Amino acid sequence: MALDDRKLEVLRAIVQDYVATQEPVGSKALVERHHLGVSPATVRNDMAALEDEGYIRQPHTSAGRVPTDRGYRLFVDKLSRVKPLSPAERRAIEQFLVGAVDLDDVVQRSVRLLAQLTRQVAVVQYPSLTRSSVRHLELVPVSTTRIILVMIADTGRVEQRMVDLPGPTSNDDVTELRRLINDKLCGRRLVDTPALVETLTEEVPPSLRPPMVALSTVLLETLVERHEERVALAGTSNLARGSVYDFQGTLRPILEALEEQVILLKLFGEMDPSMRVLIGDENEIEDLRTTSVVTTGYGPGVTVVGGMGVLGPTRMDYPGTIATVRAVARYVGDLLAQG
Repeated sequence: MALDDRKLEVLRAIVQDYVATQEPVGSKALVERHHLGVSPATVRNDMAALEDEGYIRQPHTSAGRVPTDRGYRLFVDKLSRVKPLSPAERRAIEQFLVGAVDLDDVVQRSVRLLAQLTRQVAVVQYPSLTRSSVRHLELVPVSTTRIILVMIADTGRVEQRMVDLPGPTSNDDVTELRRLINDKLCGRRLVDTPALVETLTEEVPPSLRPPMVALSTVLLETLVERHEERVALAGTSNLARGSVYDFQGTLRPILEALEEQVILLKLFGEMDPSMRVLIGDENEIEDLRTTSVVTTGYGPGVTVVGGMGVLGPTRMDYPGTIATVRAVARYVGDLLAQG
């Protein structure tokens, strides 16, 4: 049965009041707080219909009603109007992020900012190497037989390795090796580089072949074999601020799930620039089925290189949370594009 506009308005009012007060919502409070233009008896009938349809439920301890996962889903899909951020909020985001000195700092600032603004648990994935391109490769001589190889990706991610060379190598040779490697790999997607690295050893002059073989071996490890992804987390203490109804039991399984990097990465699914809202049982991770997760992809321009989002009780301010996650993702994408 499709809900008529009036019942949808009643549901919207219940969600908004419950999010604001953390208390189950009664018909009397709805009539007093919202100008629904109908009698208390009509509101009670509408609430009974919403309950029959599974959009609200009655906790045992109260005469009021609280939204169900299904009710929140309808609210997010049909009823929530994304709150525009205030100029002060936009300025705060910009000023907080613009002072970042490198990629690590951007990620750490972003995750703290999300946790502070939404008062939920925030998760930010570091830019994925598999979605990055090589911006520059630097060779820094430590001695005649040791070099630090530094790979800088277009996302600002930096990987560095120590390379032991098979014999003494002059600074001029290091300069030539640097030029050859950059000519071959700069601007290339990391996933496309292994075949190119293998051709480097064949194309260099014989005198440079031994050091190039050593460099190529480490390059392949750096570019190909480092598949682990990293995630930053902030605001887990915000979970403890919830009401007695929020997590329907202990927080321990949620906190334990949040300690697992693999689980955190799963929150982002297939990285996507669109906003994704998973409510309650829609979460594929069993221990997170009393929570809601709001995530989006971020990156320079239209390229998505990582995900970010927040996790909290199903009783969250969805319009405000969606607006905040979207705004922070946009600012981080702009920063990466400038880099």
